[in-house]
Amino acid sequence: MVAKIYKPARTAMQSGLAETKQWILEFTPEQAREIDPLMGWTSSADMRSQIRIRFPTQEKAVAYAKRNGLAYRIEKPHERKRSKKSYSDNFRYGRSEIWTH
Repeated sequence: MVAKIYKPARTAMQSGLAETKQWILEFTPEQAREIDPLMGWTSSADMRSQIRIRFPTQEKAVAYAKRNGLAYRIEKPHERKRSKKSYSDNFRYGRSEIWTH
């Protein structure tokens, strides 16, 4: 069982950075999910797949994994690409882009 340590990305519905500043330790599934033939629900007997532990820093998550003898892998977070924009450029005379609304 390998634990995955990562910093979550923001969702498509977020404009802010809420819930993206903490590191999460969760376990990779040991077995595939099964489909219940009667209801069609997916289920798993793997109880560790429900565990998500939050840490303020990557170092504390790694220390927890080492202290408990867990094999782990770290996924580096993707950095945001920031482009400098000015609101006043939307109304600039002679702008190259077509006005769209």
